[in-house]
Amino acid sequence: MNDFTHTTLGRTGLHVHRLGLSASYWPGRKAIYRALDRGVNYFFLYGFDLQMARVIRDLPPADRERCVVATGAYNYIVTRQNLEGTLHKRLRQLRTDHIDVFLFLGIMKGSEFPEAVRDELLRLRETGKARHVGVSIHDRKFAGRLAAEGDLDVLMIRYNAAHRGAERDVFPHVREHDPGIVSYTATRWRRLLHRPRGWPRDGFRPTAGQAYRLVLSNPHVHLCMTAPSNMEQLEENLAALDDGPLSETEMARVREFGDVVRERRGWFMGG
Repeated sequence: MNDFTHTTLGRTGLHVHRLGLSASYWPGRKAIYRALDRGVNYFFLYGFDLQMARVIRDLPPADRERCVVATGAYNYIVTRQNLEGTLHKRLRQLRTDHIDVFLFLGIMKGSEFPEAVRDELLRLRETGKARHVGVSIHDRKFAGRLAAEGDLDVLMIRYNAAHRGAERDVFPHVREHDPGIVSYTATRWRRLLHRPRGWPRDGFRPTAGQAYRLVLSNPHVHLCMTAPSNMEQLEENLAALDDGPLSETEMARVREFGDVVRERRGWFMGG
């Protein structure tokens, strides 16, 4: 089923809710179970994320089967995690024989994803222990090249009202190979929810829901990650999707606000 709240994650063929959940801000196990009850089924697991690991590990087989679990190895500033070693660690952590989406995480520029790393990632896919592979990447132009080359199944990229460069650098290159596009930072680490300095106090400010809806109104984005810190934020984000795509008027207002946030960067007010 493909609609505003559900879709197929590109060529992976995985059927997913369009909000993916990360528990990096420790929303609590009850919130993770609530997300499952509401149909969320794409779960991104950080290495230190014990809350989510325990929930996934303890699920009954029928519930576990409908979950799409994503995780990966990190490209740290000084060194990178061992891809195969990290994959096996996650398999043991979750007590499973495969990971649905395994990513090389945090690529800042193309030189940080050399051919040897790419080959190893593809080899892990061949073993079946990683069903689909990809990267999370900040270099949009390099992400566009990867999309055009077609080796990877999933690309995880930054895309929000203040950072829309993917519309130019990535999305025009996805048609041929149809990689799954996962976006993150829909609220730009909540900066899109606060008033920039000089912005009218009674001026328009988007809600978190509008920030997510802007991302998901783009047909090239399959799903958007959310990382609530409590049950209330989770419910708010899920409820917003019921309103569907942004109207043209809403879209224009959120994009205008995003432009101001990008231009003024760190200058924000709390009121």
